[in-house]
Amino acid sequence: MRALVNTKNMLLHAYEHHYAVGAFNVNNMEVIQGVAKAAKKQRSPVILQASSFTSKYADLGYIVGMAENAARLSDVPVALHLDHGEDLETCKEFIQAGFTSVMIDGSHLPYEENVALTRSVCEYAHRYDITVEGELGTLAGVEDGRSAEQSLYTDPEQARDFAERTGVDSLAIAIGTSHGAYKFKPGQKPMLRFDILEQVSRLMPRLPIVLHGASSVNQEDIAEINAMGGDISGAIGIPEEMLAQASRLAVCKINVDTDLRLAMTGAIRKYLHEAPEQIDYRKYIGAGRDHLAERVSHKMKNVFLSAERY
Repeated sequence: MRALVNTKNMLLHAYEHHYAVGAFNVNNMEVIQGVAKAAKKQRSPVILQASSFTSKYADLGYIVGMAENAARLSDVPVALHLDHGEDLETCKEFIQAGFTSVMIDGSHLPYEENVALTRSVCEYAHRYDITVEGELGTLAGVEDGRSAEQSLYTDPEQARDFAERTGVDSLAIAIGTSHGAYKFKPGQKPMLRFDILEQVSRLMPRLPIVLHGASSVNQEDIAEINAMGGDISGAIGIPEEMLAQASRLAVCKINVDTDLRLAMTGAIRKYLHEAPEQIDYRKYIGAGRDHLAERVSHKMKNVFLSAERY
């Protein structure tokens, strides 16, 4: 039986062995169960993460309690991470609630303000053995109410300065991913700037790199949703082969949210379409949970390359 861990050793192990740990946004019990089931099956480390929007949907006590239970039932490392913390007070709140890792997102601020904010979070969190992820660069798309029209790639030299001055344990960079289901315009070819990733890793050896907005937007799930009355057209994600390549390099943590939503939504729509008389929510939400677990299991084994690591 394990307790929740922070991400320090988890991500360093991923760095040394050329794989990435999946960080999955969780908002309720079934998503936590599905992700934890996949991690146990694949013997993969895993990061459960939640944003401040999650705390408004489900009290932090529920999220922490369920994550702790998932860790106890698992025999692989499980971390609980704050995704896109807005300020120091938010990070403090999540740390005090029981989160073992936090991300402070000052990427929208002027550079020096981002440095100062991130450093203040590191100084606080490290007192409690909590790991900190920072972000440099801007991702296009919408993430929990905050949006950006276009990406601003991370500058490698600036990234080194940022890491040295803040003391972050991991760094999210912008190399072409974006938030949400609509990552690219119709006809636009998905592309990741591996040259930037390689420069960053050369300048900062052993610093785990993070990719946000890295859902693949599974087209089978899109088709399922649309066939069952949904309307999601033109959604395009990051090709799995690109994410696998990033996992072999310095990317040690890959965030996934949209793919979980698509998997669960498609499975629930399909179940209710095929059983319109069903009112037992355990049945259709359970179907969504099980399909989500299959998608997560696939990512761990074939995309993040994190299977059989523990």
